Amino acid sequence: MTNAEWNTISFPSLNIEFPVYNTAFTIFGFEIKWYGIIITIGLLLAAVYCFRRMKKFGIDDDRAVDVVMVGFVGAIVCARLYYVFLEWDSYKNDLSKIFLIHSGGLAIYGGLIGAVLFGAIMAKIRKVRIMPLLDLAGMGFLIGQGIGRWGNFFNHECFGSNTTMPWGMTSPQIQAQLKATADEIFASTGVTVDPALPVHPCFLYESLWCLIGFLLLHLYSKRRKFDGEIFFMYIGWYGLGRVFIEGLRTDSLMVGHIRISQLVAGVCVIISIAAIAFKRHRIKMDGEYVFYKDTEESAKLIAETEEKYKADEEKRAAKKNAKASAKLSSAEELSPEDRLTDSFDAEEEQEENSDGTDN
Repeated sequence: MTNAEWNTISFPSLNIEFPVYNTAFTIFGFEIKWYGIIITIGLLLAAVYCFRRMKKFGIDDDRAVDVVMVGFVGAIVCARLYYVFLEWDSYKNDLSKIFLIHSGGLAIYGGLIGAVLFGAIMAKIRKVRIMPLLDLAGMGFLIGQGIGRWGNFFNHECFGSNTTMPWGMTSPQIQAQLKATADEIFASTGVTVDPALPVHPCFLYESLWCLIGFLLLHLYSKRRKFDGEIFFMYIGWYGLGRVFIEGLRTDSLMVGHIRISQLVAGVCVIISIAAIAFKRHRIKMDGEYVFYKDTEESAKLIAETEEKYKADEEKRAAKKNAKASAKLSSAEELSPEDRLTDSFDAEEEQEENSDGTDN
């Protein structure tokens, strides 16, 4: 089998097939994977969206940078540790494989736990209110996850059981994985799979679910009832989708006969519904709710940063003016002959630069 055939993904019912390689390019012998590139794109787009809306949620974006960076590191570390912990048998004999994250092996729920935990610690240090920041983070997570799931497509992973739906997919890599794990899948889930038949593209289901969720939460965010509501809605929305999508998968992280992600997703749905109901009840009992963006603390912190930027800009402008004045004073002190010589030198330098410019 050729390399192109091995990497060909096909949709038999649609009569479509094309090669999908997991390596984008190679630099100095090091392979850059599409998985990492796509996840990075998702994270960058999420960051752009969140930072553009920071002040509308009462967050000082200058302070939030540190929180986001620490949360990002925590997300990557915990996503990997979560996956390795549940797949320990695959790593215990070669610990160096733990660091090969560019080839896949990041657990979403581990990443969420790490991002919230590490981000909350830095938020406390940098005096950033965590709940409105989590509202933004929830929408950012949906962007990142919606795009990032396509990294699984390039890795020929995150697929489900057999399906007769028109969008059922297959590839030699998927078939090989199913042949190698068919007995294990049946023993743990009771599902029988035929490697030769198309399977559910679970990565696509989750990608669409996340992007639809982002759109809905974005539209609702202007009508939120309290700080943190969007984040709890995110937990519930993503968890609800994951409960059903995870039930289709054949490559779930398992503990005995339990799909860990499906269990965690179900718990998240319950927690989100309970938290939203409880908070709305408290607001109804207490009266009007004051968003953090409307507090003096938020206005003060944002104003401090704006004043700092303004002061820095004034310093740069003053320094630039001082240099210009010094240059002008130096020119005025030159004799007429010296100024004429400087003028000729400047003209010669300009002609040399012009000659060396490509048209």
